[in-house]
Amino acid sequence: MGRGWRGAAGSLPLRTEVTLLLLLLLWGCREAPAQTDDGKSVYFWETGPWGRCMGSDCGPGGSQSRAVWCAHVDGWTTLHTNCDQAQRPSNQRNCFRVCDWHKDLYGWQLGAWNACVPVSARTLWSSRAPACSGGEEGIQTREVGCTLKADASPAEDAICEYFELKPRLEQDCLIPCPRDCVLSEYSPWTSCSKTCGTGLRNRVRSVLVPPLFGGAACLNLTEFQSCKAGPCTGPEGMHSLRVGPWSPCALPPTRTARQVKRRKGKGQGLRERAGVKDPETRELIQKKRTRNRLNRQESPFWDIQVGYQTREVTCTHRNGSAAGRNLCAPWDPPLTLRPCVLPKDCQLTDWAEWGPCSKACLDPASPAGRRARSRQVVQFPVGEGAECAPLEDSEPCEPQGEGVPPCSTYTWRSTEWSDCRVDSLLGQQDRRRGNLTGLCGGGLQTREVYCVQANAELLKYLDDLREKDQAGQTQRQQKPSVPPLLSITFQITASRPVENKMCKGPIPNRSQLCHIPCPIDCEVSPWGAWGPCTFENCDDQAGKKGFKLRKRRITNEPTGGPGNCPHLVEAVPCDEPRCYDWRLAGLDRCVPDDGTPCGAGAQLALLRCVNGNEEEVDSGLCAASPAPEPAPCEVPCSRDCVLSDWTSWSTCSQTCSSKTIEGKQTRTRSILAYNAGEGGAVCPNSSSLLEVRNCNEHACTVYHWQTGPWGPCTEDPSASALNTSAGVRAGAGGGQGSCSVGMQTRKVICVRVNVGQVPPKKCPDGPRPSTVRPCELPCKKDCIVTPFSDWTACPVTCDAAGNAVKIKQSRKRLIIQQPSNGGQECPEVLEEERDCEVPNVCPGFRWKTHKWRKCQLVPWFLRQDRPGAQETCGPGLQTRAVSCRQLDGTQADIGECLNFATAMPAITQRCQLPCQDDCQLTNWSKFSSCTADCVGVRTRKRALIGRSKKKDKCKNTQMYPLSETQYCPCDKYNAQPVGNWSDCILPEGGRVESILGMKVQGDIKECGQGYRYQAMVCYDQDNRLVETSRCNSHGYIEEACIIPCPSDCKLSEWSNWSRCSKSCGSGVKVRSKWLREKPYNGGRPCPKLDHINQAQVYEVVPCQSDCNQYVWLAEPWSAWKVSNVDLKENCGEGVQTRKVRCMLNTIDGPSESVEDYLCDPELMPLGARESRLPCPEDCVLNDWGPWSRCDLPCIRTNSRERTAYALRPPSVGRQCPDTSDREPCSLNLNCFNYFYNITDWSTCQLSSNAVCGSGIKTRMLDCVRSDGKSVDIKFCDELSLEKKWQMNVSCVVECPVNCQMSAWSPWSDCSQTCGLDGKMWRRRSVVRAFQGDGRPCPSQTEQWKPCPVRPCYRWQYGDWSECRVESVVCGDGERYRNLSCFVSDGSGDAASGGAVDEELCGGLEPAVSGDERISLKEACTLPCPGECYLMEWSDWSSCVSICVKAAGVDFGSVRVRSRAVLAQEPENLQLCPDQEWESQPCDEGECYEYKWLSGGRPNATGPAVWCQRSDGLNVTGGCPPLSSPEDNDSCDPPCLKTKSFCSEAATCACEEGFTEVLSPSGQLDQCAPIPVLEIPTAGDKKGDVKTSRAINPTLPATAQPGRSGRTWYLQPYGPDGKLKMWVYGVAAGAFVLLIFIVSMIYLACKKPKRPQRQRQQNSRLKPLTLAYDGDTDM
Repeated sequence: MGRGWRGAAGSLPLRTEVTLLLLLLLWGCREAPAQTDDGKSVYFWETGPWGRCMGSDCGPGGSQSRAVWCAHVDGWTTLHTNCDQAQRPSNQRNCFRVCDWHKDLYGWQLGAWNACVPVSARTLWSSRAPACSGGEEGIQTREVGCTLKADASPAEDAICEYFELKPRLEQDCLIPCPRDCVLSEYSPWTSCSKTCGTGLRNRVRSVLVPPLFGGAACLNLTEFQSCKAGPCTGPEGMHSLRVGPWSPCALPPTRTARQVKRRKGKGQGLRERAGVKDPETRELIQKKRTRNRLNRQESPFWDIQVGYQTREVTCTHRNGSAAGRNLCAPWDPPLTLRPCVLPKDCQLTDWAEWGPCSKACLDPASPAGRRARSRQVVQFPVGEGAECAPLEDSEPCEPQGEGVPPCSTYTWRSTEWSDCRVDSLLGQQDRRRGNLTGLCGGGLQTREVYCVQANAELLKYLDDLREKDQAGQTQRQQKPSVPPLLSITFQITASRPVENKMCKGPIPNRSQLCHIPCPIDCEVSPWGAWGPCTFENCDDQAGKKGFKLRKRRITNEPTGGPGNCPHLVEAVPCDEPRCYDWRLAGLDRCVPDDGTPCGAGAQLALLRCVNGNEEEVDSGLCAASPAPEPAPCEVPCSRDCVLSDWTSWSTCSQTCSSKTIEGKQTRTRSILAYNAGEGGAVCPNSSSLLEVRNCNEHACTVYHWQTGPWGPCTEDPSASALNTSAGVRAGAGGGQGSCSVGMQTRKVICVRVNVGQVPPKKCPDGPRPSTVRPCELPCKKDCIVTPFSDWTACPVTCDAAGNAVKIKQSRKRLIIQQPSNGGQECPEVLEEERDCEVPNVCPGFRWKTHKWRKCQLVPWFLRQDRPGAQETCGPGLQTRAVSCRQLDGTQADIGECLNFATAMPAITQRCQLPCQDDCQLTNWSKFSSCTADCVGVRTRKRALIGRSKKKDKCKNTQMYPLSETQYCPCDKYNAQPVGNWSDCILPEGGRVESILGMKVQGDIKECGQGYRYQAMVCYDQDNRLVETSRCNSHGYIEEACIIPCPSDCKLSEWSNWSRCSKSCGSGVKVRSKWLREKPYNGGRPCPKLDHINQAQVYEVVPCQSDCNQYVWLAEPWSAWKVSNVDLKENCGEGVQTRKVRCMLNTIDGPSESVEDYLCDPELMPLGARESRLPCPEDCVLNDWGPWSRCDLPCIRTNSRERTAYALRPPSVGRQCPDTSDREPCSLNLNCFNYFYNITDWSTCQLSSNAVCGSGIKTRMLDCVRSDGKSVDIKFCDELSLEKKWQMNVSCVVECPVNCQMSAWSPWSDCSQTCGLDGKMWRRRSVVRAFQGDGRPCPSQTEQWKPCPVRPCYRWQYGDWSECRVESVVCGDGERYRNLSCFVSDGSGDAASGGAVDEELCGGLEPAVSGDERISLKEACTLPCPGECYLMEWSDWSSCVSICVKAAGVDFGSVRVRSRAVLAQEPENLQLCPDQEWESQPCDEGECYEYKWLSGGRPNATGPAVWCQRSDGLNVTGGCPPLSSPEDNDSCDPPCLKTKSFCSEAATCACEEGFTEVLSPSGQLDQCAPIPVLEIPTAGDKKGDVKTSRAINPTLPATAQPGRSGRTWYLQPYGPDGKLKMWVYGVAAGAFVLLIFIVSMIYLACKKPKRPQRQRQQNSRLKPLTLAYDGDTDM
């Protein structure tokens, strides 16, 4: 950014300040009244925006309008007449009416973005160029216009804007900063180029980063330095023999004609000579000709022509000038003529027609097929000819034409669900503790999923139709075929399984939750009381035998009906049975005889007629039975003894009677008043106050019917016809329900209790259970299996010897329905296996090389003039034929080898025909046998031939060795483990996942003993990796390991139910389970501990306690104990006591005594009472009756009463007390309101054998009194209160589903084909996650084991040889390198391998680092002495990112290589070529930073200040030029601070715009920027530069030395760093000036006040409007 605005720390330049004030003044006055002196009008026309284009037709025929009005210069609207009508703008115009269909005709045409222009170039005022940091902000523009798509003609922008906003016309861009070339450090100095005299030594460096974006070019890569080793003792060689490059290969001019003549003559001679041979000789000659024909190069694929090439030999001076050849005479002349192969490019035929599409069916959803085409080789490349282009081509395709069948579709099918299996509860998993049979509730069932072809029948149907059409038959001549989907149901439901990979959709669930209904046990009520003696059949009362019956009822209907309940009726034989009898309901009051007030009388009995079931019937039915007579009684007179009424009879002491036991009942009464001595009836003795009678006099012989279990359901012969028809219908419907009605029987016997079976006549016939009932016969289910799948594929695999390996193929079928109910059983064979048909020879192709032809020389007429040439010897070229063979040697098409064999062997090679002067030797013999491995040696030999034995040069064993010796091969190997141990892996013998069906993992082994593996590696004596078989190892070390089995949480059995929490009404009862053993190794977890109940698992169910279960039983009152004794009268105040006990109440009454706390203490009767014993002649009343019930609601105005009556009337003159008592009704004292209370829901209750699944939650109604006490439910029932609650609701207990994992996948391929780090993986996935208390999923979802270690073989180049030029010093030559087979362990460590025999790389394609173009030689130039030349290319530099770290800017990555110049003679430096570099883009370059360093360097010769890259590499270039410290010795220490420099005074100072901040020691600590007040000089045009993106806006402008007169600065800071006083004065003055200018603008622009109309209304009652701003004070 320029210096227009300085920011917070700066101040506004004065020039800019004045300019802004003037602009502000002009802006404020722009709307001042335009009252001009020239008389112009103050009214003008205003227009609104154009409206929407309207019209009936689409296109240019539309019209649009706008509003036009007259306005005053002050902005208000006035009449149109005030404006000049001649200047009125138009309010309508023609337009283009856009319709929706225009969207397809018009569109925006986007031009290309123009070059990025710096923002500063577009501003009004130029600014001082700032320092570039990362890049300069720029703007790109482009042209955008609306055009007609058809011809790109321009159109109005409004048309396109109707559909889409106009794209932007400019955008931000970034102009990269120039990047200078960055060079590496120099290499060490080379040795002197001469051993005597004056020479050169040099050092070179390479380019690390090329110059970019206009940066500085690279400096010299070479530095030279003269050197002088010493004076030369002899003449210095000044000339060198230089050879030039070989010329292109050319044919001899007369070779063709001469060859034809020679062949013609040779053929005639053969034919002439052939005639004199006998037949055997002729046959031998013919065979030899056939062999020779194969070796000739007359194949249609090769046209090998041997030509020749030449090169020039010149003599050159050390200064580079040419010299005469005689000056280079001492050297032997090099070879200047040699044979060569004329290069021929590869020639191919035209492409053949496209082959058929691999996809032969219609299915748009499936991937497209491919079709291929090929071409053949006409001419193989020869020599340096161009290689062949690809011979095959393919493209995607879809089948075309009619009659294309649909594609095969595949879908998932499944077998039937298995039986529902219920997992046991946590407490039941120990099989030693409980029986797991009979479990019910929620469970899990599984099935197998397999893939089938969904439309196989349809395709077969279409194929049949196609075959019939091809046979000439039509559908008119035959009966129409039945569509397959309606024909054979069995084939569709049992389709042939195919490989699972064919089905692409989601795999159906292989397991699901299920429910086994829990059997409901029969529950019965307690026995009722014995009924009366009644006839067995009241309609037949012939005999006198009867029975007393007692019954109980079913309280819970069981599974299978009431037949599974115990007997419900028991009978006791009795005498004198009656069907109807009288029952005494009560006695009336005692009425004295003859109307007297007291004395003997009678009590009338209150009777009702009942039947044997104690049900009241018409009294006429009891007419046959005598009614009870009135009971005698006595009303005491005033002086008689008064006795109370008899109590009720007690419960019978026995339920039956026998010879030893009898049932008894008792009742009592007490004395209420004694007699008055003489004249009154005397009170009886105490024995008369107790009565005893016999009860339950029937014998203890109880009989009942006992039933056995129902037998199996068998076919009912009587319903055979009905069953047959029903079975047909069931089979047609395919249902699985009942197919017919059968019959079940059971045994029914009469049993005497505690005795056993008795004759049936002992039991009553009425309640006899049935022995036969109908039942449903289930349908038979046959086993259903799928057809066999197709046989698995038989891939041909070959061993190392090339023989086919025998393998097996298999097929299988799946059971999709198990048999049941007597259906057909499943077949035993579900999988079949057979041997694959193995071919005799493994498929494959190989190249066959034929014999090398004779070495062919350059024609003699071409080389006869060459010095030293001989006609029959010298370098030549020989060729051979190559053919394609199958592995068994059968002839094959050569294209097969091109596609499937290795690289084609060479068909030409150079050869040498020895001359007479050449040394000729025999071939090398075989190596001698070794006497001992590793320590012995073996040799091979060769010998000189002919005249070579006498030549001295041939006897030189250094040049021509006659023997070679090498160490014997060493076969010592060393095995050692490598890598980590694998996971513990269980043996795989249990279950193997099939490719045809996927099962759910059930009870397969998941723990126990397994094995872990560690790879073995084998090294030879040279520490090279070899096959592990060399060390007699199969590649692994095995070690046993243990996978711990999961142990589930174990709980105790259920505790007993606790007692009901309430003794009356509704409460709860609880039972619990406790932790017995914690889980480990991933077992099923324990439920969370319930801290309230302190149990792991608990159940809470509501319970109902009968409020009358325990009752108080009070014995009769004792005799009075009179305290105020009146012996004569025997009356007065006294006390009565009685014993009160808590009794268990049964249906027969209170039976046994229990603890008192079980009874309600509020209802406990009194055990003692004080009262007055009536005296003789006093009135005697009976005990008070019960209180009457208070009417509800309970209010004080209501009352209750109780009554009594006189048992003995008083004497004359005495009165009876009141016979009634009344008290007010008080709430919660003697009057209560009642309401229902609902209990909480119970826990989900299951059947006793259920583990989980569906259950019910219950709650109960409780009757609560208004004082909060629970009472018997009858109190609420009597009030008929509303019951609005649901008492039962269904619930589900989550089933403990164990995690289900898929089976382990097959082992993957090795992650590496060779080396030490290869791993194989297998994986499994979660099929169903665990639920509830199920076993969690194991954490291990993948396992690995090491691969067998295999050596990594690769082809690798050797180093290039030195440039070789034959027998001369310099010139164009060749350099060579070898292609060797290397072995390594795959780790990338160069020391981990070495060269091995090439046979080990025989199976690899000849390629180095993926490059199949093998280059073993290349042209090179050997510089002549004194010549200046370019070095070889340096290695590619590391990839460098062109970036700015601080700004996050990245312009891509680049790498570079360079060639430096080397010189040998000082006088030849001006002849040196230019240095070269080349760059190329790369990926993921490193972002470096550069900084200046100073101080001591490792080498003292280097500069004291240098540039270093952030990776520690010292470089030249890259550091910012302004930050470079001055490299001089005037400042000590050097000035290394940013923006500092060494001044003339040898002290560190700061650049312009920065002030020095010194340390306490007086040295420069930092250069701080200072606020600058910039006062522009005349002619300095600057402006604010607005940028849309600031890379580093704080960087100051570049300081350029010598730029004076443009700007001067006032320094506002003093030496102490504080502001100077004049700064405050300037600031105050500027503030006052600003206030003055703003005031003047306001006065100048103020509008005159308009005349205000006096508003009469609301002038005094103007409302006050308050604007609430959210303050709470409002």
